[in-house]
Amino acid sequence: MLKKCLVVLGIGLAVATGAMAQDKPTAITIATEGAYEPWNFTGPNGVLEGLEVDLAKDLCARMKVKCTIVAQDWDGLIPSLTARKFDAIMASMIVTEKRLGVIAFSDPYAPTSATFMVEKTGPLANLPGTGTTVDLGGDPAQVKKALEPLAAGLKNKAIGTQAATANANFLDKYLKGVVEVHEYKTTEQHDLDLKAGRIDGVIAQKTSLTGLLNKPDYKQYKLAGPVLVGDVFGKGIAVGLRKEDTALKAMFNEAIKGAKADGTIDKLAEKWLKTRLN
Repeated sequence: MLKKCLVVLGIGLAVATGAMAQDKPTAITIATEGAYEPWNFTGPNGVLEGLEVDLAKDLCARMKVKCTIVAQDWDGLIPSLTARKFDAIMASMIVTEKRLGVIAFSDPYAPTSATFMVEKTGPLANLPGTGTTVDLGGDPAQVKKALEPLAAGLKNKAIGTQAATANANFLDKYLKGVVEVHEYKTTEQHDLDLKAGRIDGVIAQKTSLTGLLNKPDYKQYKLAGPVLVGDVFGKGIAVGLRKEDTALKAMFNEAIKGAKADGTIDKLAEKWLKTRLN
């Protein structure tokens, strides 16, 4: 018996008939935030650009599916996915246990780590822990000890972070009451506040900050403090999917495996981040 389902292709897209969730789709819509340069952002011509936009196109070609890429505010990504407004999320989204309770993820296409960006001549220029890595998933007593110098260096300082992210969770779990947390809807907003001197530093993914520092407007800034991995920073960056879309998940996994094996992801990282991901 033929089966039909509605494939929601986003704003302005037509409703089409296709296979059920368990069958392989021929057309999908991928949502990205469009405000997290250089991973995903809207260029001066109004077109979505970035590492994840290029990677999404590459993965779609490997899967032999027609893809439409749309922008969606960060806080609406998961609710809109589960409401079937699009079929996948590629927005530098970290795999966490909390998110796994709501949606599924593909295999990771990038590792994740976070650190701080500060002004080279500012109060946090010599932030303790610079050049080291702290695995938050290690022994709690050792983690606490490793973070003590960082906490001392950040005490009463204003730190910007994007709301509802692993970075915000880190500040809440490990530095609550130590720093003055400023939450923003997008990373672009906290970057602007840092440049305006309204905050002392920002915390974000290291790869994103590294890419930002290659821009002329950020020559006076640098990375500082330890690189943070594990625990709230999850299990890597992956494609967000509905739990029932198991066939699409398998397709993404195979495509990601191929993009890793032939060096495509490394090339995109070098293009957009000016560094390799590993």
